[in-house]
Amino acid sequence: MILISDSSLLSMENPSLDTGVRGLSYIEVEITAAARDLHSGTYGGAVANPIVVLSKMIASCHDENNHITIPGFYDDVNVVLEEERALINKAPFNEQEYKDEIGIQELWGEKGFSTYERTGIRPTLELNGIWGGYTGEGAKTVLPAKATAKISARLVPNQTSEKITELLLAHFRKIAPSCVTVNAFEHHGGEPYGTPIDSKGYQAASKALEATFGKTPIPVKGGGSIPICHTLESELGTKIIFMGFGLDNDGLHSPNEKYNIENYYKGIETIPYFHQFFAE
Repeated sequence: MILISDSSLLSMENPSLDTGVRGLSYIEVEITAAARDLHSGTYGGAVANPIVVLSKMIASCHDENNHITIPGFYDDVNVVLEEERALINKAPFNEQEYKDEIGIQELWGEKGFSTYERTGIRPTLELNGIWGGYTGEGAKTVLPAKATAKISARLVPNQTSEKITELLLAHFRKIAPSCVTVNAFEHHGGEPYGTPIDSKGYQAASKALEATFGKTPIPVKGGGSIPICHTLESELGTKIIFMGFGLDNDGLHSPNEKYNIENYYKGIETIPYFHQFFAE
């Protein structure tokens, strides 16, 4: 059995165990119009603006229901049964606390799915960064020569990073107007991974958390990606158990990322129980 602690808990009051993680496809798209930055007064209105073109291309990838419009994107998506969706939504969720924690006014996402479903069992397409033109202090009226975006897709079971990456690259090359050129390429990718909750490893982990938290942990789907998981299982032929002790509000990938001492000690307390129960 492989034990990975690169996962989190719903909260210290409601312990949980991840039953899987999403895959990842990460690309970069560069749009070029002119050979150099131009004066926006002299050339504005006569020459395509790459930032405008790229923005329109990206915006076209979602419809009014926040459904991804790229042809073929959902072809291999595993349809989750209503029973599993109901189990996912049994996890405690306070919408106002969720919004307050990250400083948003309203929830946003694919219509017809709950927040936990959107972050666990549904694929996504996100814009991770975009730049072009003049971004320094003050004003400089340029018509930029280039605009670039970093774009990632989170993948769910049955989707593969190789297929989705090729689909994304082909799509952005196809929808670009003839007034610009496109340079689209892959950064990296990883496969989605799931672990069964009826395995001996999962049962041992569940008993371990129950021993230290006093509650049976809730099975949840992790929204992030751990690309090594698929490789480890395919090469070693053994399942992975996710047993992490972080929190969603740790500020992952953000400035001032944290990890609570209380959670650290809870991991020290809990993991030996996993070894005990798994051996038994």
